[in-house]
Amino acid sequence: MRGPARYGVEHELALLRDDGSPADFTTLTHAEVAAVVDELPEDPSDHGDLRVGDAGIRRKRWYAEGYERVDECGELIRFDPKGIEIRTRVHDSVGAARDALARDAALLGTVAARHGLRPVAVGHNPIRSAYRLDPPANTYEQAQMRDSPEERTAHLHMVTYGPDLNLSFPESGTDPETLADAGAKLTYYSPYLVPWSFSSPFRDGRAWGGLSARTLRRTGARPAALVYLDPSAPLLRTDPTLTRHAGIPVEIGRIEFKAFDAVPVVPGEDPCGDPGDGPDGTGLVEALLTLLTGLLRDDTLTGRRRTPDTAAHRDVARRGWDDARVRAGSAAVLDAAAAALSGEPEHDDRLALLRDRLERRDTPAARMLARHERGEPVAGLPGPTRDRPPQL
Repeated sequence: MRGPARYGVEHELALLRDDGSPADFTTLTHAEVAAVVDELPEDPSDHGDLRVGDAGIRRKRWYAEGYERVDECGELIRFDPKGIEIRTRVHDSVGAARDALARDAALLGTVAARHGLRPVAVGHNPIRSAYRLDPPANTYEQAQMRDSPEERTAHLHMVTYGPDLNLSFPESGTDPETLADAGAKLTYYSPYLVPWSFSSPFRDGRAWGGLSARTLRRTGARPAALVYLDPSAPLLRTDPTLTRHAGIPVEIGRIEFKAFDAVPVVPGEDPCGDPGDGPDGTGLVEALLTLLTGLLRDDTLTGRRRTPDTAAHRDVARRGWDDARVRAGSAAVLDAAAAALSGEPEHDDRLALLRDRLERRDTPAARMLARHERGEPVAGLPGPTRDRPPQL
């Protein structure tokens, strides 16, 4: 890809209640989430950049994220929420996209607090691993699942959270082959990209032994990247999907990376932010956007895959940068991105942040585990209780 990029972010957030317990689909109602969204402003001019959808749930930059149940005619009859998503408009720089998202995230945190809820950036539900359709899927829903790999695995997204980081390169045009190649490149290098974001070391109420339950369970069954083509262009037949038709004109040419765990954009979203990440400890989303920009601009790395390597993602989810091959792969994509962005100093600090984390093997998940081991609550999971010997 060539030329300057444009950016957008879709930011999924879990919700905690005032007592620190997760508010998920087992206890959270659509009415509770709707009450929060209703207090947030609506800007009709957003609709040029953001799809609303048939159900009207996505009228605002903030909306309830979850699973839509429909009847035999396809009409919405119930919505099971898993949290809240924030979307940005399309912006001309990494900093502008991040600033817009941070403003909306801060406002969401303020409004949600009035309803006894707190948004938190965590990659996997810490106490639950399964969402089951109750009642079972009807014939209309079953047909949807047969027609789309993503519909078939939609239940997985109900216990996982992560950002969709969107880039487009206007100077590179919208040629379907070029876009599919960009998506295949991100898909190939995904196992080396995702460790920077790992934030799901817990599931089913305990540490599961790895760093990203989201990556372990989701990537491979669901895509690492999607690219959006003109509705007249033919689609590649892959499972999971790599190419999709754009729903609105601004989506044509979008390259979307979907495999990162959730990362915070304001301090209140994650208790394990590192002050070294920036003035407020939330610089990671900017750094990841820069990394993707450089990787897509790079013309030296030749790996391509149309579907994710499931085994590689499962391995990296367990071991992360403790695996020397993964460290080498992450260093290679970082070096390639840095070379492609040389002479653009606005990216330097972001790349330095990523290099420092890689050298220290520092992930959000490692910080979360350390906090939990100290007996402190983290991301909706209470600290472990231990029998302590009496002090002498």
